Amino acid sequence: MKKLILLLLVITSTTSFAQTDSTFIREIYDEALEKGEAYENLRSLCKDIGARITGSAEAEMAVKWGEKLLKSYNFDNVYLQEIKVPHWERGTTEAAWIENEAGEILKLDILALGGSIGTNGLITGEVIEVLDVKALQQLSENEVKGKIVFLSQAFDKKNIQTFKSYGACYPIRGLGTNEAGKLNAKAVVIRSLATPEDDFPHTGTMHYDEDVNKIPGAAMSTNNATLLSEWLKKGKVTLKMEMDCKTYPDVTSYNVIAEMNGKDDKVITWGGHLDSWDVGEGAHDDGAGIAHSIEALRILKELGYQPNHKLRCVLFMNEENGNMGGKSYAKIVSEKKEEHICAIESDRGGFLPVGFDVNGTEDQLKMVQNYETLLNSFELYRFRKGFGGVDIGPLKEYYPNMIQLGMAISSQRYFNYHHTNNDVFEAVNQRELELGSAAMATMVYLMDKTLK
Repeated sequence: MKKLILLLLVITSTTSFAQTDSTFIREIYDEALEKGEAYENLRSLCKDIGARITGSAEAEMAVKWGEKLLKSYNFDNVYLQEIKVPHWERGTTEAAWIENEAGEILKLDILALGGSIGTNGLITGEVIEVLDVKALQQLSENEVKGKIVFLSQAFDKKNIQTFKSYGACYPIRGLGTNEAGKLNAKAVVIRSLATPEDDFPHTGTMHYDEDVNKIPGAAMSTNNATLLSEWLKKGKVTLKMEMDCKTYPDVTSYNVIAEMNGKDDKVITWGGHLDSWDVGEGAHDDGAGIAHSIEALRILKELGYQPNHKLRCVLFMNEENGNMGGKSYAKIVSEKKEEHICAIESDRGGFLPVGFDVNGTEDQLKMVQNYETLLNSFELYRFRKGFGGVDIGPLKEYYPNMIQLGMAISSQRYFNYHHTNNDVFEAVNQRELELGSAAMATMVYLMDKTLK
């Protein structure tokens, strides 16, 4: 009889606890959907500041914007964390065109890859098509020297998760120019890392080894890449290209931080990255993550939530071309001997949230999966092992036992906009953005309640 009573007490307590959580989470969603400020904050970041590549005047403006906005909410602490970041500028608009043996000419839609050197005037070279980096590494210097290498690998459209296609193609952007430089190619052009066939080239960061022969690298639109492949099947193609990009000395910038104090000083960090590429407005990448993160802290404060742990929202600087915001943050907090138990990131756009990917142990994964029933009515249903985020990733080096979560979104449209002139405020749906903010606030709340 005593065992039965004890069992009933446990069931009643668990049910009551779940009902309490469900009620509060409903309040989070109501606040986000009826009184949310994420969409207006995103509009302001995109339209009042615009594209904000690290080291630019716009990036400095974005820091001031973030600090002022966070202070307006009267959080317990708002401050700047000084860091050093790279400074690369695109310069004048890129120009390129191709010519075939019949004398036909086609102007190309291209963007220099982030970190590329310039062409030092107009360069001309015969185009050689290579599928991917592995295929390039099999070629001899005689086959490549003096030519412009065209890396034509396309997204695998069979992948349901488009980030898998992106990961498979990343080497042609990140490593292709470096590998071609080893073979003394004249330059590299790649097929943009994108899902659709369209006229928007996608930029993004690339890498040079210290001792490599540095050559220019650029991305062309998927439509251009498809056409170039067709031309090459018919005969010799020459490409002319001019880019004026340049790398400058590192500059000082800042992570922007806001906090709510808890009952102890254990830290739950979450955020997105404040910088963007210098094209478009950085709306999905990662203005949406910034809006999600600020809104999550605002909602919890507005609802009068009293946290168990220190809740810290971080607007990271320099995710796109160096990750010095994330690396510096991890180093600084570890040197302060802070205890970090969880980190969460939003850096996959402002699309419909579907759950969270978990970077942690099997026990930590099961803990998050236990929320599935609770969150199913809010249409958050995907909780599985995966990647947390670039900005929060360095924390794992100093806090290997912490749990990290990346907000998962419906990814089907993300690579229509990623790193392009098309990534503007108008491309973000208000309701999907608000649902993302509510999902972020909900996971912060659950982590704060569950983790000891």
